[in-house]
Amino acid sequence: MNALLISGTDTDAGKTLVTTAIAAYWQRYYPQGSLALMKPLQSGTGDRELYQRLFELKQSPEEITPLYFEAPLAPPVAAQREGRSVDLKELWPVFSRLQKRSSFVLVEGVGGLGSPISWELTVADLAHDWRIPTVLVVPVRLGAIAAAVANVALARQSAVPLLGIILNCVHPCSESEVADLTPIDLIESLTQTRILGTIPFLEDSQNLDQLVQVASNLDLELLLPRLPRVNY
Repeated sequence: MNALLISGTDTDAGKTLVTTAIAAYWQRYYPQGSLALMKPLQSGTGDRELYQRLFELKQSPEEITPLYFEAPLAPPVAAQREGRSVDLKELWPVFSRLQKRSSFVLVEGVGGLGSPISWELTVADLAHDWRIPTVLVVPVRLGAIAAAVANVALARQSAVPLLGIILNCVHPCSESEVADLTPIDLIESLTQTRILGTIPFLEDSQNLDQLVQVASNLDLELLLPRLPRVNY
């Protein structure tokens, strides 16, 4: 599949940073391949506006985010406040259309894999239903090991095609702090899931050159479609 879902353990894990880093890397090294970005549901201002600011995308705002709610709350709660319902039937046609006309579709999830997208379904259910390869972003902080184990267990329970884990420094971290808070060998042993790299803390998370650099340090073999890369 020419698509990838970026999910996380919870809100503020670093999904947007990973999404924009991979997008920046793709546009730098695969300019011959068309890229689409999708945030299927968004509550409050945020990712859709950032995508439009950072990248030249041949998409309408509605194709980036088909379901948009004003309040920065869980989508079913935000929708209820507006007297609306979350109609998930609106999402698949947009995703399918983007897949057909794009070389690569990057989809950013809402919150964590267990975050609700409706009163009945979570992000994990969406990943399963769409059969979309998924990456789990785990923030480097106290409790990261348990969060990784719990989310990988949910991914397995929901039959999510999980490709690996990316660690993200949500605060400035030394190498020893990263090793103590998110020991790679232990997380891989407990989850039986490959860690694809660690993203350091970025002071400017909208600097495209820095985003390309941090993405280049990830193990991207499993994540990107196989297209000829342009080297500079």
